[in-house]
Amino acid sequence: MDRDSDYQVVASVLAGDTEAYAVLVKRYQKPIYNLMYRMTGSCEDALDLAQETFIKAYASLHRFREGGRFFPWLYSIGLNHSRNFLRRNKARQTLDVEDRDPGSGLDYPGQEEDRLCARLDSMGVRRALDRLPVDYREAVILRYHEELSMEEIAAALRISLSGAKMRVHRGLGKLRELLENDCDGER
Repeated sequence: MDRDSDYQVVASVLAGDTEAYAVLVKRYQKPIYNLMYRMTGSCEDALDLAQETFIKAYASLHRFREGGRFFPWLYSIGLNHSRNFLRRNKARQTLDVEDRDPGSGLDYPGQEEDRLCARLDSMGVRRALDRLPVDYREAVILRYHEELSMEEIAAALRISLSGAKMRVHRGLGKLRELLENDCDGER
């Protein structure tokens, strides 16, 4: 969505119209849920983490800077929240990729995925994405699933532009390596 529209909603919320926050939740619930699902592989955890992300963002709304883009700011809150969750639950086993129900809520009804997103959702690529280090996984998902610009990725991850480019580049290289190793193992 456009920056001005988001900022108008934020300004309304900060001026006391707490109901206006629902506009931002509705606008960004799908990408935040999809991020959480891709990070955890669990529908239940993704729902909880997405809700908690919006709660944290609401509580921190006074820190949102005028002229900034809301979506990368919200995404960075979600990324940090998912990282903390993954650190806390590192020992916890998650479902294996083959055990996941592909229609388990990753996509909302009626949501159309473009060709690249469909490719990211394929089993082999999803398995390889799950094995990427979290920093690389985040960058690749932000670039190719959420279609953020490098500048937006840098803002969301709170790193430099060159750092964002490096993470995407290295993430793709590592993803390619994992996929090639998987293909070699199948022969």
